[in-house]
Order: sequence, then structure tokens, then C-alpha cells
Amino acid sequence: MPKMTFIERDGTRREVEAPLGLSVLEIAHRNDVDIEGACEGSLACSTCHVIVDSSWFTKLEDPTEDEEDMLDLAFDLQETSRLGCQLIMSEELDGLVVKLPAGTRNAG
Repeated sequence: MPKMTFIERDGTRREVEAPLGLSVLEIAHRNDVDIEGACEGSLACSTCHVIVDSSWFTKLEDPTEDEEDMLDLAFDLQETSRLGCQLIMSEELDGLVVKLPAGTRNAG
């Protein structure tokens, strides 16, 4: 089973199982990681914003224009920011590391 690591707001690292085909948002919710996901993955908010570890960022597919538009609304936006609902677990992402931002802003 692939794994991924969430770095929580307090710096705690949590390695969890990351089933293939699930989004980072779904994996977070299955493991009680504090990511809101107010729009439930419909790309209508920025509350599942995560900061991808720079060593993993180049392995991701480019964000869609819709995702970029939503990221513009995200709190604590970073160069490696992505929406967790748009990151789908694959074999290539086994070991993925994402950090939770300092906070969220729900514009939805």
C-alpha cells in the first residue's frame, strides 16, 4: 500500500496509508487530518489547500486553470501550493509529503 506524509500545522509528521486513486483530500479525511474541503472536491473553494514538498512538486501534473483560479483565493499561498482534491494518489506519488498551510480561507 502506498504511503504519504502530512505535516500538520504544529509541525507533527503523520505517515498514513494512501490508497491508489484517492485524492489527498480523501486520504486526509480518512485519517482525521485537519483539512476542511468545504466544497467536497468540486473545485469550488480553496479549503483543501496543501503545500507540496518541493522535492515532490515537479512529479505532479500541472494544475488546471480552474485549480489555479481557486489557489489564488488560498490563504498562505506558496510556490508549491496545490489543492488536495486535485492530487490523485498514484504509484509515482508513493511517499508524497504535503504540509498544511497556516490557515484556510473559505471563499465559497
